[in-house]
Amino acid sequence: MKKILFFTLIVFAASTLAAFAQDDIKQTPNCKYCGMDRQMFSHSRMLINYDDGSFIGTCSLHCSALDLGLTLDKTPKAIMVADYGTKKLIDAEKAMWVIGGSVQGVMTRNAKWAFENKMGAEKFIKQNGGALATFDEAIKQAYEEMYQDTKMIRDKRKMKKMMENKKPAS
Repeated sequence: MKKILFFTLIVFAASTLAAFAQDDIKQTPNCKYCGMDRQMFSHSRMLINYDDGSFIGTCSLHCSALDLGLTLDKTPKAIMVADYGTKKLIDAEKAMWVIGGSVQGVMTRNAKWAFENKMGAEKFIKQNGGALATFDEAIKQAYEEMYQDTKMIRDKRKMKKMMENKKPAS
């Protein structure tokens, strides 16, 4: 009886997480850290569910790394990432990651893309370059590049603001 109850709870939790994962963009349409539209960046978006029941949706590994660094008192229960090709949320820790390549990254100069399987990652590498990696390698790279990426984002926003200020008033 205990085994059946335990199994039922596991199935319920998994189905609830899967249903929520499919509706994650409606739940959090914009990234908390950069404000980017998560629908527009549905190929790089992430969803972190914490053991206290809270969650956050971000646009990228860069912004997820920020959240994980700022919420040290919370334990992630699930870290989901979009498969680059299908945009379906998958387990970030089981995903095949590609670091680098010719496709511009989201919130980073050095792109980090997730794929549900090795075949998808290898196809991407063949077309765009980059190198296979694990989640641990990808997030470590994100932390190591945080200063340069944050500086790049600030410089882009500063330039955008200057250009907006130069536009003649209508």
